[in-house]
Amino acid sequence: MSKVMASNKQCFDKILISACFLGERVRYNGEVKALASKLLSQWQSQGRLISVCPEVISGLPVPRPPAEINPKTLQVITIDSVDVSQQFAQGAQQALSLCMQHNIRFALLKESSPSCGSNTIYDGSFSQQKIVGEGITTKLLRQHGIQVFSEFYLKQLQGLLDQ
Repeated sequence: MSKVMASNKQCFDKILISACFLGERVRYNGEVKALASKLLSQWQSQGRLISVCPEVISGLPVPRPPAEINPKTLQVITIDSVDVSQQFAQGAQQALSLCMQHNIRFALLKESSPSCGSNTIYDGSFSQQKIVGEGITTKLLRQHGIQVFSEFYLKQLQGLLDQ
């Protein structure tokens, strides 16, 4: 009979996080847009964060042409009229695989992104107009029971993590 050893190491829920929030140069235009937050620093020091950029993990370059979801066809189209729906779907699938691998129940993803938007996305016209909607990765994660939050809902995410 083996004994189970008690561990002093506290287990924390992992969080899938948009790589751009951690200062990684993954955005379509190559800009760095790190998210400055005490909560984020705390979660990072606890080893909770699993970083991903669904667009880059699928093989899209940095920089790359901006892309938006066409609300009628649901295709992801670049400003140059190139259909990148397959790459976005592959990136979403790889993000989901990371969640399954790390038993992740929560994601913190970039609002309005065609991959990561959780409340709004751009309207597909490349006119900077936003509409209610969700990105390709967010939609897939939610279909698998993963709760997705944007940078505007850090406190709500913290409340769930503290339960």
